[in-house]
Amino acid sequence: MKKNGLFVWIVLAIACSSLLLMTSCAKKQIGAGPAEGTEQAAAQKEGGTPGDAGYADREKQRQAELEALRQKQLEIEAFESVNIYFDFDRSELKSDAQIALKNKAMWLEKNPEYGVRIEGHCDERGTNEYNLALGERRANAARDFLASLGISSDRIRTISYGEERPADPASNEAAWSKNRRDEFKLFK
Repeated sequence: MKKNGLFVWIVLAIACSSLLLMTSCAKKQIGAGPAEGTEQAAAQKEGGTPGDAGYADREKQRQAELEALRQKQLEIEAFESVNIYFDFDRSELKSDAQIALKNKAMWLEKNPEYGVRIEGHCDERGTNEYNLALGERRANAARDFLASLGISSDRIRTISYGEERPADPASNEAAWSKNRRDEFKLFK
């Protein structure tokens, strides 16, 4: 009986120690904090949680900064979405192009950290060499107009793509009129 009792105690001791080992090795994260990627985790990384003093102010500031970034992105998209167009075989700025360039100049004045790359384009008629030169004249016409409005020439770059990047690949007057253009890309 003593041997059986001793055996039971040994078995119980082994079972208890095994149970302790298994539970202590389990990957529990009790009190480890919020899951990565959650709003609470972000708040803790920024030095606070919703209950902390000043958290509401920091959260308002963060929201305001995000809104300002969204607004700036919308402004950039609006700036870049407005192209100017040219008549066939011409590089002179039409009145609607001058209005668009005046608006771009005003935006550039308010945002001096940005520069603009003007991309000159042509329709498919004419030789590659001729269209590259015409695209350059078109980009330079826009550059010169922006410079005349006070935009520093070191903030303006030009490039001609000639007929290589058509907005509309069709071969008709409607497509050609879309392809005779300057596009504007902002850079910092």
